[in-house]
Amino acid sequence: MNIDEILEEMRGKDPDTLGDKDTPDEVRGKSPEQLHQLVEVMKAHLRALHQEETGELRDLTPVEDQAFRYGLKVLDAAEKRISEHRNLSEVFSRRPEAVKRVYANLSSGLDASNGVARMSIPEARNLALRTLDDRSSAAHLRSEEKDQLETTIRRNTDVARRILVTENDAYRSAWLKAVTSPNAAMHLDEDERNAMRAYDEYRVASLTSAAGGFGVPVFIDPSIIMTAQGSGNPFLQIAKQTDVNTNAWKGVSSAGVTWSFDAENTEVSDDAPTIAQPTVTVVMARGFIPYSIEIGEDYPSFASEMSTLLAEGYDELLIDKFTRGSGTGEPQGVLTILSATAGNRVTVTTSGVNFSADDPYKVWKSLPQRFRRKASWLMSVDVNNKLRQLGTANVFHAYTENLPAEWADQFFGKTAYESPYMPDTTTSTAANSGLVVVGDFQNYLIARRTGMSVELVPHLFSTGNNLPMGQRGWFAYARIGGGVINTAAFRLLVNTA
Repeated sequence: MNIDEILEEMRGKDPDTLGDKDTPDEVRGKSPEQLHQLVEVMKAHLRALHQEETGELRDLTPVEDQAFRYGLKVLDAAEKRISEHRNLSEVFSRRPEAVKRVYANLSSGLDASNGVARMSIPEARNLALRTLDDRSSAAHLRSEEKDQLETTIRRNTDVARRILVTENDAYRSAWLKAVTSPNAAMHLDEDERNAMRAYDEYRVASLTSAAGGFGVPVFIDPSIIMTAQGSGNPFLQIAKQTDVNTNAWKGVSSAGVTWSFDAENTEVSDDAPTIAQPTVTVVMARGFIPYSIEIGEDYPSFASEMSTLLAEGYDELLIDKFTRGSGTGEPQGVLTILSATAGNRVTVTTSGVNFSADDPYKVWKSLPQRFRRKASWLMSVDVNNKLRQLGTANVFHAYTENLPAEWADQFFGKTAYESPYMPDTTTSTAANSGLVVVGDFQNYLIARRTGMSVELVPHLFSTGNNLPMGQRGWFAYARIGGGVINTAAFRLLVNTA
């Protein structure tokens, strides 16, 4: 490279604009190998400016002098970065265990000045998002599950803090020991004990649970990741969800303000809205898995397999109760409240004869326009099948899907979802028994206390003679509630009035 090319490359670069602590753009974002290459190139540039090819020193013009001084700044900054990297590498090579322990403590929130319980909301959120991006343990999550977790982290600082105390190697190792061995405390190393202590500190500060239980690491916690769009639970896809720190969610609802046109110089009407307070109570869902001591000792990956079974059972319970739960000691099902509310029921055209091609139009028309905008349909596969068969040679408008299709996905442009706990046409002949729910499911609210916990019951005893059975048990629990917070947003097509 000749002098003119060097000057062109450094044109406009003024060394006097760089302070002692400023880093030139040429040095930013470089790997150690790239920095070494930059040092060699810059030395060649400076040598070309400073002396001729014969070795004779050159008299620099003002422009060349400016370029030379800027080049020295770049060279010094690059060599400083290389030196810092070398020193840090030496620290890691000399004390790998100490450095590893420091990072484990930091990830568990054990640093005295930056404990997870004392972190600000932005600090906890940003560190949790970084953990979601960096943790190899999140590799099993689908992209939509990661997206949902990211949304949850940004919305709920409690989930963010829980990620920080559970998503690290020390806590995961301690958790597996705690749920497989009655004497786990005796086998925890220093890092594992510190990780469990950090979780306890978080739990007390966030009021997630009064006592007992080991929190399932977030990235395998079914009560959190099952809310992703890939879940088979329709309610976790279309209902409104919120996290609470008490045993109930309480909201405020109103039918709105009724405006009017009034004559000149007349008293305005009182248009104050009527305020109501819908409530969704949080109740406890429980799962228990007994197993023999032999299986616990011999079954490979026993803990991860049991986690999968707990997730599947929990998901199935939620679909059932969100559909038809009584609302007493369990979530209130959407079918339960709508069946009991006369204003929400729409009877089929010919009572007791399932339904005809006119009935989907009838129930759709009954739903208020403002709720049709974001509406969804909920039904059993049997009802979906019957709807698909309404189209005939004389009823072309009722055509939905032909036989090769698995499911009729849409009606009136709105998505149809399946709940196996919605009635079939053959079981819905009782009075007010529902066939199809249509409405804006953002008016069905799911309230939950964040996360699932698991406790190991070290010995199970016979109910007959109270003697040990050689079994242990996993007791899992999560607190969650559900209910309709605005019945006006739904309509239920019923077979018999």
